[in-house]
Amino acid sequence: MRIALIQMPVTANKTENIKTACQKIREAAAKGTDITVLPEMFCCPYENSCFRAYGEAENGPAQQTLSALAAELGIYIVGGSLPELEEGNVYNTSYVYGRHGELLAKHRKVHLFDIDVAGGQRFRESDTLSPGNAITTFETEFGTMGLCICFDLRFEELARCMCLRGSKVIFVPAAFNMTTGPAHWELLFRQRAVDNQCFTVGVSPARDESASYVAYGNSIAVDPWGTVLCRADGAEAILYADLDFDRLDAVRAQLPILSARRTDLYEAREK
Repeated sequence: MRIALIQMPVTANKTENIKTACQKIREAAAKGTDITVLPEMFCCPYENSCFRAYGEAENGPAQQTLSALAAELGIYIVGGSLPELEEGNVYNTSYVYGRHGELLAKHRKVHLFDIDVAGGQRFRESDTLSPGNAITTFETEFGTMGLCICFDLRFEELARCMCLRGSKVIFVPAAFNMTTGPAHWELLFRQRAVDNQCFTVGVSPARDESASYVAYGNSIAVDPWGTVLCRADGAEAILYADLDFDRLDAVRAQLPILSARRTDLYEAREK
C-alpha cells in the first residue's frame, strides 16, 4: 500500500489552502498512491480565533471537494482535519473518503490540546473546540485502518483500542509545535508503532516561522519495528512510503506482544 504524506503550507486563505491540497493530492495520485494524507487544520490557521470563522457544517465545501477528488482519482483521502460546525459547537474533525468518494470515517479529536509548558508553548483548544467521543477505524481492501488527531496520539489507550480493532496503520493528522515537536514527535510515533506492532503515519503542516502557532513539520511514517520509513524537515514536501503488511505479520510473530497480553492483571486495584 503506497501512502503519500502531504506536508503543505497553510495560509489565511481557505480557498487557496483547498486548492493547494488538491494540487498536491493530484501529484501524489500520479505516482501510484493508494492513500493520501493531509495535515491537521489543512485549510485553517491553527488559532482559536480562526476555528469558528473557517468552520463548515456537514458536507461543506472542503469536504465536497475532497470527496469529489477521491472519486475522480480513485484513491483514498485522509482529509487532515478542519473545523466542523454542529449545533453551535466547533470540532477538530478528520474526514476519510474512499475510492468512490464515499465517506468512510469521521473522527472528532477526542483529547483537546490544553497545555502550558514552562518556558515553552501555551495553547488551549478547549477555549473554542469541543471534544469528540469516539474511537475511529475504517475499512479498506488492505485491512482496517485507525485514525486520530495530534494530541490523541499521546494516549496509549486510544491507540491500543484501534489496534485491538485490527488497525494495521494509525493515521495521525497533527501539528506539534516547536516545543513539543523536537522533544516528542518521533519518539511518540515510534513508541506507538512498537507498542501496537503497527505502522504509524503523522502528517503536519509545513513550518511557517511567521505564524502565531509554528508547526514543527517533520511528517513521518514508522514501521511496526520502530524503523522510520520517511521523515520530512520543516519545509513543504510530499513524502511517499510503501507499507508492506508482511512486515507487520512478521514482527507480530517474532515478538508476541499482543497475544501475550495479561488482561487479567491490567486493572488498577487497591493494594
